[in-house]
Amino acid sequence: MTADRTGIGMTSARTRARMVERLREQGIADEVVLAAMTAVPRHIFVDEALAIRAYDDVPLPIGHGQTISQPWVVARMSELARNGRDLGDVLEIGTGCGYQSAVLAQFARHVYSVERIGALVAKARRHLTSLKAKNVSLKHGDGSHDLGEDLAVDAIVVTAAATHVPSALLRYLAPGGRMVLPLAQAGEERGVQRLTVIDVTPAGLREQTLDTVRFVPLLSGLA
Repeated sequence: MTADRTGIGMTSARTRARMVERLREQGIADEVVLAAMTAVPRHIFVDEALAIRAYDDVPLPIGHGQTISQPWVVARMSELARNGRDLGDVLEIGTGCGYQSAVLAQFARHVYSVERIGALVAKARRHLTSLKAKNVSLKHGDGSHDLGEDLAVDAIVVTAAATHVPSALLRYLAPGGRMVLPLAQAGEERGVQRLTVIDVTPAGLREQTLDTVRFVPLLSGLA
């Protein structure tokens, strides 16, 4: 079945444009990212019963105990990953329903995305195929460990909460690359993390802690 990318009513392009204006008001300043958020129809990534809420700034359930992140979080992580530059290859850990992958694919040369839940890989593949997103490769794998791949990427986006920096993934970052992830911090309440960026610099790794967010945990093993 072909996805309805245009939408009507609460899923229309006009509603999506209002979402993007709200993102701009919330501080998202990268116009390339805002254009990507405009281009990708979020409503096709959620169950039909939730489509009328697709452009609200809230996370929504996608099954298997997982959620699609709220639009601001997707935009903010995309903005941090892009960091004002053109992106070549990007690695995403935690495909979910494929929405973040689709946004990244608007401005990255290629997105490699890994998801541990097989049913979500299948769901994301259907969504991305409906959008003809040919520059996204999906893998059913455990993104909390070394992937056993020969990759050198400009950015890594981790869409699940880690208790520590997944050092096994850092080797995939090219010089000048950046990892963006929600990281649990000492002293924060349970279930709350901070968006953290780790840059590969000539002097070594540099870590910055930014916005408060809430993500489902990064788990190991396949499902």
